[in-house]
Amino acid sequence: MPDPAARAERDAAEEASALSHPAVDPDSTAAYGDHPDQVVDFYAPREGGPGGRGDRVPLVVVLHGGAWRAPYDRRHITPFADQLARRGFAVANVEYRRGGEIPAPRTPGGPGAAAGPVAGRWPETFDDVAAALDALPGLVRTHLPQADPRRTVVTGHSAGGHLALWAAARHVLPAGAGGSRWRLDAAPELRGVVALAPIAHFGRAVELDVCGGAVRQLLGSPEEFKARAAVADPAVLLPTGIATTVVQGRDDTVVPPAVAEAYADAAANAGEMVGLTLLDGVGHFPLIDPAADASAVVAEEIAQLAW
Repeated sequence: MPDPAARAERDAAEEASALSHPAVDPDSTAAYGDHPDQVVDFYAPREGGPGGRGDRVPLVVVLHGGAWRAPYDRRHITPFADQLARRGFAVANVEYRRGGEIPAPRTPGGPGAAAGPVAGRWPETFDDVAAALDALPGLVRTHLPQADPRRTVVTGHSAGGHLALWAAARHVLPAGAGGSRWRLDAAPELRGVVALAPIAHFGRAVELDVCGGAVRQLLGSPEEFKARAAVADPAVLLPTGIATTVVQGRDDTVVPPAVAEAYADAAANAGEMVGLTLLDGVGHFPLIDPAADASAVVAEEIAQLAW
């Protein structure tokens, strides 16, 4: 690994490259709820899928990252969604409610000031992902008639990778209080999940203080943490029986590969094999950067499951 200064410089360059692309407007947008963030952007396939496989093409559901925090919305991942559409996929880019603001301590005689964005909203972030996935088959019939919902792959980056893994595990949520509001009676009809540098193992992420304590913020107080983790941590919602691949940069310092490796180990201990693709010389952001070779690897991993 390079020295810390060089690593920080590389990370900044990778992030700047990924976020330098202009946002790509969707072909259409539909609401799956009443809140302004409960929307899905649709991108029709720009090219036909591989020849000889019929007129309709696989559907890729994209869940953006950003540590579940409000400043990071779906717009930053639209170039990646457009790249997938140009590869011949039908794409649904999902927005969801994220965190608010952390209140700063009040000063004597004066009001508190916002100290920064908090990670996620409980339970709204999970309500939205569940509602969006449940609504998609109907929305796709109207907005993406080219899509074949029977060949759906869910992908997500960073915190969105966590949500992608969680969305595929709703049928193994505990039936009692906590997870019952999102639980499915049967496994979702997915070809698979491709999780990109996901926050996939909450215990390891907390140990490494991933994204400035984002997991602790997402799950709330210490008293709430254990109960909420039991229905939100993909590493305990195993096995799912759904084909899963994790793509991870070896040089990722935002969500280090140790988090993905811990998830893969948890899956193995549960009797499930999870594919883990580690990319040399790659950090956190090239996975969703259309200018980076890593995003082409991601598209190929999606194609392997979708077709």
